[in-house]
This record gives sequence, structure tokens and C-alpha cells, in this order.
Amino acid sequence: MVKRNVVGAHYGITGWLMQRITAAIMALFSFIFLITVLSLPHMDFKAWKALFSHGWLKTGMALFFLSLFLHAWIGMRDILMDYVHPTGMRLALQVFVILSLAAGMIRAMTILWGR
Repeated sequence: MVKRNVVGAHYGITGWLMQRITAAIMALFSFIFLITVLSLPHMDFKAWKALFSHGWLKTGMALFFLSLFLHAWIGMRDILMDYVHPTGMRLALQVFVILSLAAGMIRAMTILWGR
């Protein structure tokens, strides 16, 4: 009998599952948000301001953006791991992607929860 030692990071199933979960969260929130926006009596600034004053919408939008950035990170990580072979370049690109996504997340939360 051959004894096989499995080594490595084992990102496969975890990344696959995380992408499916984040995609489902984004799809569900998009549907709820679309129904909510279409039910507005008027599409003006006051209606949008009133809509975004609700805590449930801000929380849902924050969860949407968190899911979006996690989804993007997993996809970019997999692309970089598959196609960028020099370790230093791959690490530099991964750090750039992480910093870009973190900056986007901070900006999204600032806009969403700011005054």
C-alpha cells in the first residue's frame, strides 16, 4: 500500500466554498436592494437619504461590500498563484491587491457610515 503525504496550503475547497458563499450573499442583497429601490415612491435625494438612514440597509450594504472584497481577494489570489511564478513578484502583487482592497473597504465603510 502506498502511503501518501498530503502537503500544501489546501486553499482549494475553502476558497471555492468562500467564493460561493460570498456570491450568494451578494446576489441576495442585490435582489433585496433592487426590490427596495423599486418600491420607492420618488427617486430623489430625500428618498435616497431616508433609505440609507435605516440601520438594516447600512448593515446589509456593509456585508455586501465585505463579501465583494473577500470574493475579489480569493479570485485574485488564485489567479496570481496560478499565473505569476516568480515568488517575489507574486508576493508584491498580492500585497498590492490586499492594500487596494483594504483601501476600497475602508473607503466604502467611510461613505456608508460617515456623516
